[in-house]
Amino acid sequence: MIITDPIKLQKIEKHKKDLVHYYVILMSVVLSVYALIFTFLIPDKTISWYLYGGAFFLSYSYFMIRKNYSINILVHAYIILASLYNFYIMLAFWNNSVASFVWLMPIPLAAYVFFNRKYVIIYSVFILINIILGYLISKNFDFNFQEHTKEDVKLTDTFLVISNVAVLALIIYFKDKIRREEIYHEIEQKRQSEPRITVSVEKDPAFGDELFERIENMMTEKLSYKEVNFNISKLSTELEVNSTYISKAIRQHGFPNFNNYLNIHRINCVKKLLNENDLEKVTLMYIYTEAGFSNQSTFNRVFKQIEKITPSEYINTLQTINISENI
Repeated sequence: MIITDPIKLQKIEKHKKDLVHYYVILMSVVLSVYALIFTFLIPDKTISWYLYGGAFFLSYSYFMIRKNYSINILVHAYIILASLYNFYIMLAFWNNSVASFVWLMPIPLAAYVFFNRKYVIIYSVFILINIILGYLISKNFDFNFQEHTKEDVKLTDTFLVISNVAVLALIIYFKDKIRREEIYHEIEQKRQSEPRITVSVEKDPAFGDELFERIENMMTEKLSYKEVNFNISKLSTELEVNSTYISKAIRQHGFPNFNNYLNIHRINCVKKLLNENDLEKVTLMYIYTEAGFSNQSTFNRVFKQIEKITPSEYINTLQTINISENI
């Protein structure tokens, strides 16, 4: 989907920059921790300095050039350089653990976040070629890399899995934020492209009656009032009618405003549930949340406002009536 709204583009661009920013920080920490492991727990001077160098180059180069290049150029460069950087580590640990090429797995997902489908395919093939080359080189050449014990491999593989889960979670989190911006844009475009209703409720009472009937259907058939966050904006979106016309249609039918109309439906639902249920078996919280109220204080206030008595007084009256009917 192509987004032309400059505000949406800015928000999406900001999410992408934030993703790269936090990714660089995360990977710098991961590489540093790995370097410390190979310095103190699994002594391997070559690998440790290689990892220290990678952490320094990643963070230093990013903070030096991030303002001079677009985010897409930085990601393209990183994907290629990171794959080449990982190639040495993959060869060094191939005979001990093939898990090192797992570092390449988040790359298609990253390509999916930043680029179109073509680049997802290109970078997926690029990764596959890396792994195949790693296999062929490890089988045909002997580089005399330092051997590691099973315990060493268990430690590094455990941290590898944890690190990759963190990387994937970070990418998915920002992908979700970017996708939400795209969905909001799609909804806005759809609303703007749809014809607007311009008939005045005052000038055409029949239109007001028809609109109110549609509103009533949302409440009685779809039970929209049970949604805690339901408001006039959501109703406007559902009916594809300007909220001003909705307010006028509601006032035309004797309600002071939308909130009063909505709360009357909710209170009627509460009263119906109180009549149908035994309060010794169900809680009052179940009843008012089932009717769309988010908390008891709001429920108590609205109930008193509409019924002129408190919920407790209403329940006591109801119980008294039930007792007298059973005598």
